[in-house]
Amino acid sequence: MLSFSVLPWSRLCRWLLVCVALVPLIACSAPVLDQGIGYQMVSPSPDGIGKVYMGREIAQTMGHQGAAWLDRPSRTLQERPIAAIQGLDLAPDAVVADIGAGTGYFATRIARRLPEGRVLAVDIQPEMLALMQQELDNQGITNVEPVLGQIDDPNLPPNSIDLALMVDAYHEFAYPYEIMQGIVQALKPGGRVVLAEYRAENPLIMIKRLHKMSQAQVKAEMAAVGLEWLKTENFLPQQHLLFFQKPDATK
Repeated sequence: MLSFSVLPWSRLCRWLLVCVALVPLIACSAPVLDQGIGYQMVSPSPDGIGKVYMGREIAQTMGHQGAAWLDRPSRTLQERPIAAIQGLDLAPDAVVADIGAGTGYFATRIARRLPEGRVLAVDIQPEMLALMQQELDNQGITNVEPVLGQIDDPNLPPNSIDLALMVDAYHEFAYPYEIMQGIVQALKPGGRVVLAEYRAENPLIMIKRLHKMSQAQVKAEMAAVGLEWLKTENFLPQQHLLFFQKPDATK
């Protein structure tokens, strides 16, 4: 066993200098963790941000410059939004949070089915919310409230929503665990979370790899925040529609 007492002072100094020099190399070889729970920073993929959560690299966020793609006419056939909304089985007075609402494509369609309810349309890009407000004004829709979220907080009041919907959005959240914690807190007891995500299990779906998710991955990430899986519907042409529920502590 090496003992400092037997080393000449000059050798001891050289040994300590070598150890100090090796510290950066040791640090670089270890995974780099971001603040949050279980995030690992890696070299980014072409369409990723280099941040990994539960084995999944998070995809780049689509900027407001691509807003026209959200309102493309072909989306009606590709995603069947009306069928997806019908599948939510919403009560007329439901309060729905559309997380990653973009230009309000789903929020406006949901609002028409809630004569006594409302939609909280959350997005982190003020430019998207401005485009959404313009559309709300054009259509005369008054029961949609645009909400400016943060990258780690949806900015929703506790126990305020019956359902949170995320359509082709969750895989882009830079802080998925924190965002989902905020959503769970905002859900009423027994409230539901629904995700529409392109099926990663199907290689024939021509969507970039990081913009698709498997059922297993979604279930694992929702379980991490205490949500219970209810069912998965596959009646949409290319997307899973996954349903989860916040446990009702009163039962």
